[in-house]
Amino acid sequence: MYPPRGAAIAVLVCLSGLNGAALPQRQDARASYAQALELQRESNDAAALTLLWEAAALDPRDADIQNALGEALDRIGALDGAVAAYRASLDARPDFQKAANNLILALAKSGRGEEAVERARARVAEKPGDAERQFTLGLAQSEQDVTGAIETFRRTLALAPRHVLARYNLALTLSRVDRAGEAIEELRRAIQVESRPELHDALGVIYWHEGDLDRATAALRDAIAANDRYADAYDALGAVLTAKHDWTAAAAALGRAIALRPERAESHSALAHVLQMSGDETGARREFERAEQLRRDRAREREASALTAAAAQQFDRGELTQALATLRNATAVLNTYAPAFYQMGRTLQKLGREAEAGDAFARARQLNPSLALPRNTP
Repeated sequence: MYPPRGAAIAVLVCLSGLNGAALPQRQDARASYAQALELQRESNDAAALTLLWEAAALDPRDADIQNALGEALDRIGALDGAVAAYRASLDARPDFQKAANNLILALAKSGRGEEAVERARARVAEKPGDAERQFTLGLAQSEQDVTGAIETFRRTLALAPRHVLARYNLALTLSRVDRAGEAIEELRRAIQVESRPELHDALGVIYWHEGDLDRATAALRDAIAANDRYADAYDALGAVLTAKHDWTAAAAALGRAIALRPERAESHSALAHVLQMSGDETGARREFERAEQLRRDRAREREASALTAAAAQQFDRGELTQALATLRNATAVLNTYAPAFYQMGRTLQKLGREAEAGDAFARARQLNPSLALPRNTP
């Protein structure tokens, strides 16, 4: 039951008076948010994440900031933190469709598929004719109910026949249940709508798995023609050419994949195998060692990022001593992870330990010069 309009207006006027002092803080939050988006455009995700943490702390009820924080945490695999941020975004703005979709997908990825599907079904029930809601339900189902996912993607396409992502995900799901012919047909239909590199790439991978190496090669070259910086296509092409025993061409394709995405251990491993088969033992050993080092580095970074995200939640709950201990664990795992030192600086500052906070902020800035100090730092 809603209050009379006059009462609602009176409440709003009263609240605006109480919150007037918070306006500069909200402006600072928005400024940090805008700067974070700019850093993301420059691919400086670590610096962006620290600014989003600051912005969320300054204005926890800003739905856009919480959603952006969730997306940043999602990208580094800190799914519990991402889910919490998406929930906060929806608490602030219940009709925020992007945050609702993000929450469903994060729940599915974090192993909470039942809640993901339940939420997605509820949104579909509100608007059964909304193709995007149907599509999100299909994505949520795809990890636990393949048959249901296929049916939902087909319903999406009945509502929106040119929905390329629905057709792409339908093809991927069909491929997972060994319905390669149907998957290929769906990808061809999608390509007729839009010649996207991931469509050609998926088509090439299916042909490869079906043993049709020539068609696989052609499809993957089409993916590269659509976007010559699409690293996945070079990786897959390298695998197909390896299967054809074309060591020189395979090494060239994998070398290009590594040039585009040098941090991917799997590309180095694949290249090591090709070099080994071609008789280059020295090169193979170098690539195997590089791959193993990258795997270790990636594992450490994931652990450090998860610990830092957990510490940020402890900080927000006022559990400062626990947050500091968690951050010390994060920096012990990876002493080059700038966001952990940044959060440590914020925590120490809140504890009144200004000298130590300054050291932590200095280390964060040394590791990533783009990091901005919190706005209340002297």
